[in-house]
Amino acid sequence: MSDLIAKTAIDRRIAEIIGPVIEDMGFELVRVRLMGGKTNTLQIMAERPTGGIEVDECGEISNAVSAVLDVEDPITDQYILEVSSPGIDRPLTRLKDFEAFEGYEAKLETVENIDGRRRFKGVLAGVEDNDVLINVTEGTIGLPFDWLADAKLVLTDDLIKEMLKARKEAGVLNETAFDDIETEDGSQED
Repeated sequence: MSDLIAKTAIDRRIAEIIGPVIEDMGFELVRVRLMGGKTNTLQIMAERPTGGIEVDECGEISNAVSAVLDVEDPITDQYILEVSSPGIDRPLTRLKDFEAFEGYEAKLETVENIDGRRRFKGVLAGVEDNDVLINVTEGTIGLPFDWLADAKLVLTDDLIKEMLKARKEAGVLNETAFDDIETEDGSQED
């Protein structure tokens, strides 16, 4: 399992427990993080293999995962379970993510310095063997997938437009379901 999906030992243990449950439901685990604070939060990101997930599906995953975690009990302290989609400016955690989002702007961080730097921002240029290609100011560079410590899309207008278009084409976004807007002069707009 990629460190981008589960970084710490407890994250990896939780991923081993919940991964099969999520897959049996027809989804893929994108990321799991147990985050500290006043109360720990267990953040699970999942989506369909083709991308996307709906709120009610997150609820179904939450119920199924909660039952398994209650039995396995890998977390000793109290925690809040949060199941969500990866979002528009999503983390990139699997090699296939870098192919799927080719042409979009991303921020990548490596575990070790590469030519004196660990952070790279540019446009994803796909995958070659096990290297993630990114177009940066100096040109196209390949970063070994296993060297990545963090990777996520950058929220841009183009990314938002493309995600909305994809949801509309998939029949998930129904613009007629939105409320009418009342303007300052009292007229109605759709």
